[in-house]
Amino acid sequence: MSANIASRLETGTPYLKDLIADINSGQIKVPQFQRQFVWKEEQALKLLDSIASNYPVGSLLLWRTKNSLAVERNIGAFKLPETDDMSPTDYVLDGQQRLTVIYSALGALEGQNGFDAAYDLVEDCFMEAPEDFSQTQFPLRIIYNTTKLLNFRSGLVSYPNADELQEKLDGLIDVITNYRIPVVTLKELTVEEVCPIFERINSSGTRLSTYDLMVAATWTESFDLNEEAQKIANSLKPKGFDDIDGNTVLKCLSAIKHKGIKKEQVLSLRNLSKDEMDSLVEIAKAALLKTIDLLKTEFKIYSWDFLPYEAIAVVLSYVFSKRKTLTLEDVRRVRKWFWLSAFSERYRGASESFVSQDLEAIDSFVINGEDPKKSFGSIPTQEAFKKLAFRSNNSRSRALIILLALKRPRNITNGAVIDPEIALSNYNSKQFHHIYPKAHLKRINASGEHNSLANFCMLAASENNAISDDHPNEYLPHLISELGKEVVDVFNSNYLPDPRSVDFSTLEYPEFIDLRAKLMLEDINKLTNGESI
Repeated sequence: MSANIASRLETGTPYLKDLIADINSGQIKVPQFQRQFVWKEEQALKLLDSIASNYPVGSLLLWRTKNSLAVERNIGAFKLPETDDMSPTDYVLDGQQRLTVIYSALGALEGQNGFDAAYDLVEDCFMEAPEDFSQTQFPLRIIYNTTKLLNFRSGLVSYPNADELQEKLDGLIDVITNYRIPVVTLKELTVEEVCPIFERINSSGTRLSTYDLMVAATWTESFDLNEEAQKIANSLKPKGFDDIDGNTVLKCLSAIKHKGIKKEQVLSLRNLSKDEMDSLVEIAKAALLKTIDLLKTEFKIYSWDFLPYEAIAVVLSYVFSKRKTLTLEDVRRVRKWFWLSAFSERYRGASESFVSQDLEAIDSFVINGEDPKKSFGSIPTQEAFKKLAFRSNNSRSRALIILLALKRPRNITNGAVIDPEIALSNYNSKQFHHIYPKAHLKRINASGEHNSLANFCMLAASENNAISDDHPNEYLPHLISELGKEVVDVFNSNYLPDPRSVDFSTLEYPEFIDLRAKLMLEDINKLTNGESI
């Protein structure tokens, strides 16, 4: 953290009562990018027990700024007061769940909805407040109400062990009312300065993102980025791509506006007027619709699950923001970039700066039709390809899946045409089958990568069990016989060696993988040269 930012950090240890008062006055607010209250009763009671034991419960992180952010109307189940936007407000960046429990259990009025707790003086434990309190169950919501607190204490006199009960109560009250929580306040930092701090917050187990921050930072009564992102998602719904991630939407907007997705470019979108943002959203919506059409028709991609990288959607949305339609030559260039990027793992761990540089290169290559100013990667050698393992979340595996779909595969069991849109609309591992079953390879201790990309074919789920873990030197010759005159076309559609020149009854796994990798790479080479297959 820079010295400049460090000098604007304020640390304090306020009493719980002071935090509650700041919430009631509207000084502390929960920004809209925070998640709803999700703690379970057990977690809330454990927090209260830690406070009563004088254990540390972690610090709160607040952001004090005059910038008006979209805020939640409630904290937990409690309505927050309306306040003016003239004075600085402390927005909760980290600690919302803890603060909600503290406010709900200790600061809310009796009878209000929300988490309500009591302390059982006989059992020495916190509990969710019962409908009818016994005289030894202390309702925590009266802890700062002196009159009610004294009345409760006086009521304990009727018990034989009154002194013991009152001593427990006094000890509990003393600890809670004197308990302090460390609070770090970021004072008047800009969105750009808060963003890297904000993105590292993960104490709740839910990572917050630039998109979440932008939702709050760009919010006005007339503009809500969440709503705009939802409009884009809704427009993609008929095509089955409505589960687009908010961060992807944000990057597409930045790519279209700035030809880059660097952090400062994304954050600068908040400076656009409502009309400018509305116009940008409409352009992005149209560009993404055309992007999806291309993904479906050219690459047989029917859901985001099979897109090798998010960056591909971002780049294509930029392309279609500049071009209403693509010529055959444009498509050839896009095809070359796409397959090189996928099989070279170009965008694996790529920074926003790296993708932004590629936007410049794509602008020259596709939009202006110039020779590539940079290499978009290279494909694996045959030896390397054989060693690549199939993983559903790996870009090369996804590229292999859509390569198989492009081949218009037919079931190797019966020759029936496989509908790639059905097979690939939602990821289903049962749609993909080891040609040489893993169990068989393990039994014979076969050499080579058993999970090799070159050992997979597309197979309808209903036919998957027909092969199971059968010996390939037995089931493949049987299928060849069953398929009859269709066998060459069926095998070719699955990158299987021509059964007229290969004896599958004796074909060992290493030789099979070698032959199939060669067949696949022939088409991959064509695609990375911009040709179709």
